[in-house]
Amino acid sequence: MTPVPALKPAQLNTRTDPASFTFDTTAELEPISGIIGQERAVAAVEFGIGVHHPGYNIFALGSPGTGKHTVVREFLAEQAQDDDPPSDWCYVYNFDEPHRPIALELPMGQGTALRSAMDELLDEIRTVLPAAFETDDYRVRRQAIESTYQQRQEEAFSALQAEATTKGLNLLRTPTGLIFAPVREGEVLKAEDFQTMAQEEQDRLKAAIDEMQEKLQRVVVQLPRWERELRKELQNFHAELAHFTLDPLLREVQENFTEQPSVLAYLAAVQADVIDNLPLFLRADEGEEQEGQPPAQPVDRGTERNGDRFVRYRVNLLVEHDGRTGAPVVYEDNPAYQNLVGRVEYIPHMGGLITDFTHIKCGSLHMANGGYLMIDALKLLSQPYAWEGLKRALRSETIRLETPGQMLSQANAVSLEPQSIPLKIKVALVGDRSIYYQLSQADPDFDELFKVMADFNDEIDRTVESQLLFARLIRSMVASKSLRHLDREATARVIDQCARVAADADKLSMRVAMLVDLLQEADYFAGKAGAEIVGLAHVEQALDAQRYRAWRIPERSQEAILDGTIRVQTEGEAVGQINGLAVMQLGSTAFGQPSRISARVTIGRGEVVNIEREVAMSGPSHSKGVLILSSYLAARYAADFPLSLQAGLVFEQSYGGVDGDSASSTELYALLSAIANVPIRQSFAVTGSVDQFGNVQVIGGVNEKIEGFFAICQQRGLTGEQGVLIPATNVGHLMLRQEVVDAVTAGQFHIYPVTHIDEGIELLTGVSAGVADDQGVYPEGTINRLVQDRLRGFAQRWSAFHRQNGPEFV
Repeated sequence: MTPVPALKPAQLNTRTDPASFTFDTTAELEPISGIIGQERAVAAVEFGIGVHHPGYNIFALGSPGTGKHTVVREFLAEQAQDDDPPSDWCYVYNFDEPHRPIALELPMGQGTALRSAMDELLDEIRTVLPAAFETDDYRVRRQAIESTYQQRQEEAFSALQAEATTKGLNLLRTPTGLIFAPVREGEVLKAEDFQTMAQEEQDRLKAAIDEMQEKLQRVVVQLPRWERELRKELQNFHAELAHFTLDPLLREVQENFTEQPSVLAYLAAVQADVIDNLPLFLRADEGEEQEGQPPAQPVDRGTERNGDRFVRYRVNLLVEHDGRTGAPVVYEDNPAYQNLVGRVEYIPHMGGLITDFTHIKCGSLHMANGGYLMIDALKLLSQPYAWEGLKRALRSETIRLETPGQMLSQANAVSLEPQSIPLKIKVALVGDRSIYYQLSQADPDFDELFKVMADFNDEIDRTVESQLLFARLIRSMVASKSLRHLDREATARVIDQCARVAADADKLSMRVAMLVDLLQEADYFAGKAGAEIVGLAHVEQALDAQRYRAWRIPERSQEAILDGTIRVQTEGEAVGQINGLAVMQLGSTAFGQPSRISARVTIGRGEVVNIEREVAMSGPSHSKGVLILSSYLAARYAADFPLSLQAGLVFEQSYGGVDGDSASSTELYALLSAIANVPIRQSFAVTGSVDQFGNVQVIGGVNEKIEGFFAICQQRGLTGEQGVLIPATNVGHLMLRQEVVDAVTAGQFHIYPVTHIDEGIELLTGVSAGVADDQGVYPEGTINRLVQDRLRGFAQRWSAFHRQNGPEFV
């Protein structure tokens, strides 16, 4: 087999050639509008905005920092400029059902006009109405009405008195009421004088008194009715006077809202309530009524806010759009339930809590009604009841303001039940892909309410054209953040870093947030150096500073290896031992860490024991990779005899969980070394997964893994023998740090692309792998022949042991 050549330095890091740019600094470039490489997501957003049917809300999904918020917000803002401004919404008092405030919809700007008009109207009423009841005309007409009823009463009593006089009686007023008494010569008879009268005369007077008392009773019975008639006539008079006073005031307001039937109906209700509660306006102080006025209708004491007994006539302007052009675009940063659907606030009062319709506060659904609402999906789902509240509003296409307890039918306390407001809105959720797919799978309502998926790319293809577009994107970001411009070398280095973040030399990361951070930090170092233009050195300083700030834990890990606490060899040879490579992720920092993998073999039942799995430290992907090894060994080396092997594999000094199959080829090399009893060169480290046919497959984190082993070798001293074996399919992902490229250029470090296990085992042992003949037999002295012979020997010994000891020992 032809030896695998090491990669050349040019294959380790695909650099952007600054000479390919025709500009000297980014100031010469034309800024780019929008974002590049997101055609699919942009088309989805445009589609979602353009479809005006229920359920076509948008979920923008992608990795953090890919510009989802920016793109969605810009497109929403652009579309909103062409949309009609939404309506204003007000809550007003419901005179029929005080606990159910009425929602009024008005054209843009009319909400403010209505509120101002009602405040002015109330001030006018409080001034004009009392004045109308203090005029001389009012007093004259009232006295005339009262005189009519007083005259009727006096005439009735005068008639009784006249009749009583003819019968020798007089009508007297006593503490116990009105009575008739006999008189003589104008003087009331005393009891003893009455007793001296003849019996016939006494009987006549008694009969006359009884007759007159009966007539008096008939008159007295009519007095309450006459008083009611008086009050009714006075009420009609007051209503007539109030109408005469209020009509001109209300007519001025009504003329401004002639096309708003709901407002006209409300104004009519206001007028009727004012007339029903005239003493509320006529009394000078709280609790004091003007003399002679009828009592007012019962007033809802909950509406007397801070002593304002006229609050029932105020207007709660919930949402106003006065002066707005286009539809609203609202981003809700704190999507708690009440921040979405609104709330009713309460104020303490005499040891309790009271509220009224003026304490109704709008939510973001109200503010965005008629327009667009953006919400971060993770924040939304983190808030109790917020997701359910949003779904309920979208399904019903109304905003129903209620507490979570009311929504769940668990609240028994009396509160306001404001009238629902029709909802016409486009909602855009922004979040990670995991959130989108979990909601789609777990919530049956999700796909019905968010039918538009805008999937943002994490990366774009790296071409000459895309690199120039990226340079223009940098130009736009520099301008938007007021940063210094970059020269062509700095621009090229920034693009290289984007390829590094994408973990692919042929891709560019679209993590815009990361790019902005790098530009801002490079600008800082340029300013510190007093430079007008950001150069290559400033970008390198920014990258080194980022690494330095996050590198404490990786340094401690390397120190543990260098001082021998964790055993990792970089020289010599060992049977059944090999250096594996893993990637550790701590927040946003990823670094490679080498670890020793060992294998021991003996005769057995054909099992490869994953020791990590036995102690519950192995993840499913790692366990799968180990099981593949058994299949590979049996199919390749033991096709005509039973695999009678007992092998143990372990990550030495591993104190945490192990997952992923990127070490499966490394474990197979250790197994082959242990079976063939051929040592492996410890100056190598290996990464790569393997299939059942021995093909080495792609893995992730290849750059970090190589650099992790290189750092250990560098600090111990590069010998020219050290290197890393990687899958050949990972070569296109290499974007290694310059220090690694320099070491490879100097011949002090090597990176080998491997496609098959046979290639790797030859590099690791220096012994030919060997190719089987037609009978499946490998040449003498090759690794594969040594493995095959030993496995055959295991099978023979196992069979002999079985024959000798019986099945109970198997």
